[in-house]
Amino acid sequence: MLTDHRSRYHKFILRLRQARKTAGLSQDDVATLLGKPQSFVSKCETGERRVDALELQIFARIYGKSIEYFLDTESE
Repeated sequence: MLTDHRSRYHKFILRLRQARKTAGLSQDDVATLLGKPQSFVSKCETGERRVDALELQIFARIYGKSIEYFLDTESE
């Protein structure tokens, strides 16, 4: 179960990074929009910092994606 959770979170952060790149934004661009340092975005994208539900909603809005895009619903 824990391994499955890690695998699913890894897929999540890959999607998070891909969504930013697809939107044509740098980490600096996103950080500016969030009012956070670039390191915040980097840590979210590497899994060093967990993204909570409210933050995911903001990332989704910035990237023009639905929340479902980021979630691995096939494993459920």
